[in-house]
Amino acid sequence: MAVKIRLARGGSKKRPFYRVVVADERAPRDGRFIEKVGTYNPLLPADSAERVTLKMERIEHWLSKGAKPTDRVLRFLDQAGVLKREPRLNPQKALPGKKAQEREEERKKREEDAKAAAEAPAEEAAAEAPAEEAPAEAPPEEAAPEPAEAAAD
Repeated sequence: MAVKIRLARGGSKKRPFYRVVVADERAPRDGRFIEKVGTYNPLLPADSAERVTLKMERIEHWLSKGAKPTDRVLRFLDQAGVLKREPRLNPQKALPGKKAQEREEERKKREEDAKAAAEAPAEEAAAEAPAEEAPAEAPPEEAAPEPAEAAAD
């Protein structure tokens, strides 16, 4: 029989109150349990002493028998200094979905195309301006040989 230390919800609608219980993992969340070992009232301020109350002696007893705490109960036990909860690290969780990534790539490509299109006329204008200046320099060089040819004829 696998035993869990978990929360069982009580309280009325929109007013949650939880009991920390030791229960068979096959039992329903709010159903049969073996022993009540604490309470959790999320409506109280985080610094309140009554927000989480735990019977540490009984919890340590059940942990020694092989009971596994759920993640939320493990957080409470970590705050109490009984067990160490390893932080979870999932860098993939923060990434957008596949479709959102595809839309972002398309948007970047459109921006690059628009930027390239805006730069292209400026480059053509810059390329045409030096081409006009080049012929102005070339005729004086060509002009010098013409008088020599005229003299030779």
